[in-house]
Formats: sequence, C-alpha cells, structure tokens
Amino acid sequence: MKIQLLQGNFSNSESMEILTKLIQVKIQFHEQKITKASSEEEIKMREGRIKRLQDELAEARNVIETSNTNINLNCEININ
Repeated sequence: MKIQLLQGNFSNSESMEILTKLIQVKIQFHEQKITKASSEEEIKMREGRIKRLQDELAEARNVIETSNTNINLNCEININ
C-alpha cells in the first residue's frame, strides 16, 4: 500500500513550514519513546536519530533559502 503524503510545488516559506512540521513530529515521537526504562543503547540510538533529523532540517533550510524558484516536494509512504 502507498500513501502519497506530498506531491507538488510549494513556495520557500510553505516548503519550510511543511518540512519543519513533519520533522518535528518525528523528533517528538523519538523524544516520547525515551523513558526511564529505556536502555542506554536505545536512548543513544534515539538521540542520534534526533540529531540527524535536526541536521537534515538545517541542511534543507539552507537549500530552500538559497532557491529562487518554488520547491518540489514529494513524499510517499510505502506500507509493506
């Protein structure tokens, strides 16, 4: 099954808003999964993933801010 989450051209500000909100949801998911019962390994894995997501958002922000045209966003979720 496939879900077409995003497909289209967006302004720079719309693109940043969409990406920021999507990534924030994923970061919050990882933050909520970190509990006192979590193993040190799991905590480090989730903290690493949060850091990568933050870095990727910063990189996307740089690309979008330097673009003079609309941004094409495509995001598809595949459920197997």
